[in-house]
Amino acid sequence: MSVQRRTIADSFSKAKSENRALLIGYLPAGYPTVEGSIELIHAMLDNGVDLIEVGLPYSDPLMDGPVIQEAVSAALTGGATTETVLDVVQAVSDHGGLPVVMSYWNPIERYGVERFAQTLSERGGAGVITPDLTIEEAQPWLEAAHKNSIDPIFLVAPSSSEIRISQVSDQTRGFIYAASTMGVTGARDNVSSMAPELVARVRTRTDLPIAVGLGVSTGAQAADIAAYADGVIVGSAFIKAANQGGTAAVAELAAQLAQGVRSAVR
Repeated sequence: MSVQRRTIADSFSKAKSENRALLIGYLPAGYPTVEGSIELIHAMLDNGVDLIEVGLPYSDPLMDGPVIQEAVSAALTGGATTETVLDVVQAVSDHGGLPVVMSYWNPIERYGVERFAQTLSERGGAGVITPDLTIEEAQPWLEAAHKNSIDPIFLVAPSSSEIRISQVSDQTRGFIYAASTMGVTGARDNVSSMAPELVARVRTRTDLPIAVGLGVSTGAQAADIAAYADGVIVGSAFIKAANQGGTAAVAELAAQLAQGVRSAVR
């Protein structure tokens, strides 16, 4: 008897039934080592993170700030490859987590579009976030993703036009990734004030869940975003925590963020 695949939609539905936002955590595969990244992700899952973004290390991460760039560089120096990412995806799935991959387009194209989608699906992956892939160039990926039950996830930003938001909404599955600022990734003292307006604009175009990323680093910030968004994405803050205090610090941050999304007034 076949086992029904867990989906991103299932995770958002569960969070909605609990009247809260979904907590999404990012970490590059292979950072600080392959086993180390799995250990950190397990700590995230065990302390309230609902969905894991497994970062595919890439040599030219244009959207990423210095914290993620340094972590990705260390992963690449340690020998991380696309196969490493798929191994980490499997480890997340085996631990009971739901993994999605965050990747620039070039490594997926190099690996083979159909091959990547099929292997990711076999390893328990649920979706792929492609920050630099435009809708106009996405047809081969959309076909491979849909064929293999992988949710293609695209981004919108404060600069996105209404037409672009509609195009992204039409092609995205799982959730819309709303980048809260125009800059690169990185934890900030304050999350952009443009985020609530962007979420409101996207809500007029789609019923898909909307997750906000870029800048979240504290439980209070997570609570603020969880009051109006369906998901809260945290990346750089987890890497900083790992740098400063290893697994224990990552577990503590995850617990604080999880409490934040659960305390939000919605």
